[in-house]
Amino acid sequence: MNKDEQFMSEALREAKKSIGQTSPNPAVGAVLVLRNRIVARGHHRRAGLPHAEIECLQRFNRAVPKGAVLYVTLEPCSSVGRTGACTEAIIRSGIKSVVIGTADPNPRHRGRGLEILRNAGIEVRSGVLAERCAALNEAFNKWIATGIPFVIAKCGMSLDGRLTLPADEGRWITSAAARRDAQTLRAQSDAILIGAETLRVDNPRLTVRNAGASRQPIRVVMTRSGKLPPRSRIFTDRNAKRTLVYRNEPLAAVLADLGKKDVVSVTIEGGGDVLGHALDQRLIDKVQIYIAPIFTGGGVTAFSGKGSRSTLESARLDRIQFEKIGPDLCLSGYPKYPASALGE
Repeated sequence: MNKDEQFMSEALREAKKSIGQTSPNPAVGAVLVLRNRIVARGHHRRAGLPHAEIECLQRFNRAVPKGAVLYVTLEPCSSVGRTGACTEAIIRSGIKSVVIGTADPNPRHRGRGLEILRNAGIEVRSGVLAERCAALNEAFNKWIATGIPFVIAKCGMSLDGRLTLPADEGRWITSAAARRDAQTLRAQSDAILIGAETLRVDNPRLTVRNAGASRQPIRVVMTRSGKLPPRSRIFTDRNAKRTLVYRNEPLAAVLADLGKKDVVSVTIEGGGDVLGHALDQRLIDKVQIYIAPIFTGGGVTAFSGKGSRSTLESARLDRIQFEKIGPDLCLSGYPKYPASALGE
């Protein structure tokens, strides 16, 4: 690992502190380096607060010496939003060298920040640990380019692919350890989506339940009839105003509307019909499945959609990862959809 990669790794470490906190903005980290030593750090904490570059420079809190290098995981913004343009702040600081991880994923702004900095006489090197920097904001990258949220399908199922136990048994298939791990995914999601039957049967809270949670996701319910239990937790708890109900709307239309509401990421938590429909419609970007070492024969099948017409047209997982959590196995990956299945 060369020095640029070493310091970009530290900027990535800062950026990871932002995950789940900055939506609809990306998670970004920055470090200021002088004579091969980090003298200041910063990360974007929340939309409306200073961006990573600005926080880093504010923490240095004095004139930037000649020879200092700023490392930032994402191309500095060149437009004025809730905060000023980071490119202008960098130019005013007197920094003469900037190293950037990955380009702005917004097609309207990509490369403009680099051009502005270079035109100001600043040396710019980009593409350092680009894949790692881009992967950090996979949800934002999709949403900013398409207007559609990044969709994660999450479920806990048995070895025989069931989401439920027999009717007279308890509620949980997966272990407490797996359920605690799933809370991390909730904490990083802008919205949790379920079907009406899941609401009727489970009466879930769909909240992040840990002491460090700084925000709660929007709860989304899809229903055909509109007949939902009015005393359900999501309609009566302190987060009730963050609950949305879509009646007789296609999932694609629901996602498009959520994207307009600045929802960058959506986690589908069930039930089987919603998960299956999302897969059939090729709307899932990532899956996170917790598999318990048990055969249940329960009545609800995970991903109970129409399925593919042939093996060749089946979605296959790419970039698969496995992790053992307690007695359970967590599998994550990214579905790849054949062109024939997409009608291309």
